[in-house]
Amino acid sequence: VQLQASGGGLVQAGGSLSLSCAASGGIFRLNVMGWFRQAPGKQRELVANIGYSGNTRYVDSVKGRFTISRDSANNMLYLQMNNLKPEDTSVYYCNVYYNDRDYFGRGTLVTVSS
Repeated sequence: VQLQASGGGLVQAGGSLSLSCAASGGIFRLNVMGWFRQAPGKQRELVANIGYSGNTRYVDSVKGRFTISRDSANNMLYLQMNNLKPEDTSVYYCNVYYNDRDYFGRGTLVTVSS
């Protein structure tokens, strides 16, 4: 399983970024996929995930600002991030739970300046 995230970068507070993740090495349409993030000196945390039926879950700090979506036919995962805040600065990782284990990609850095 390989997960390749892209779309990170530097943005001012209040701005937007869109992350994408291309998944390969399996068929994931029935699996939960998600985005995690890890800031320097902090533990990795779940940002949002989405089930095969489209049901979603978000960490409280991003509700109303971030939207997770997926294109199961093409093994793609997305995260639209609006009204970004400096505390959103982290490395963002794509995740899939597949064959009873979690897989993570290499991550993409999101930096939000104040």
